[in-house]
Amino acid sequence: MSSAPPGTLFLVSTPIGNLGDMSHRAVEVLSSAALVIAEDTRHSRRLLDHYRIVTSLSSYHEHNEAKETPRLIARLLSGDSIALISDAGTPLISDPGSRLVAAALEAGVAVVPIPGASSVMAALVGSGLPLERFTFFGFLPRKGRERAEIMAEVVDSRVTVVLFEAPNRVAATLESLVEAGAGERQAVVARELTKRFEEFKRGSVAELASVYGKADPKGEVVLVIAGAEVRTVSESDLNDAARKLRAAGRSPRDVMDYLVSTLGASRNAAYKIAHESET
Repeated sequence: MSSAPPGTLFLVSTPIGNLGDMSHRAVEVLSSAALVIAEDTRHSRRLLDHYRIVTSLSSYHEHNEAKETPRLIARLLSGDSIALISDAGTPLISDPGSRLVAAALEAGVAVVPIPGASSVMAALVGSGLPLERFTFFGFLPRKGRERAEIMAEVVDSRVTVVLFEAPNRVAATLESLVEAGAGERQAVVARELTKRFEEFKRGSVAELASVYGKADPKGEVVLVIAGAEVRTVSESDLNDAARKLRAAGRSPRDVMDYLVSTLGASRNAAYKIAHESET
């Protein structure tokens, strides 16, 4: 007698505020699964009750995921299907779940996303900023070298950047961006997305830092920041900069990095100029 085929791990997106954003497919999957796992079971129980979903609910969060993952994989392999939800929005986006997904795939269990609400996508499409390419950084580290390094990446980015931030830290983060040289960049503070008091506050980073320096925003916040403009620098200017750097004792690698990161040269052009300046 053959054993039952493995169940499916569903990654189910839930509303980020407006309960009307719950999809029919999400309700069907949550109703038919053997188990729903969630970060905050009390919060998620209210959502399930609203849609009259009686599926068993269990907690899965950063403090118990190492312990719970093997047990959940065993259930999936026995044939049960499990649905992972976050407190709001799409699972795994700045939320636990990556460990479980990796373990499920390694065990040969199918992983199926059920798309839906996402504060990242809602903020982006409502921002009015360029969306051809974008980078998501989640929550910034609060302090130290790691924060400084990521802040530098944000400032240097030539594509639109999306950040999560706690309401009481929005002003400090905006001010840090100003100090790092991004004060003139266009930005949006999106808060309470899909809820009654949804708001998009637009302006330069410096203008928004001034606004929120006077009062913290209320509710959940997403920051969207325009990428740095690509500057056009002549070959003559690049050669002059390279000569000055070489005269100061900088290596070809240093010269190339400066031409690319500071002056916006292509890596091929910067490599050629940096090494020509040796002669």
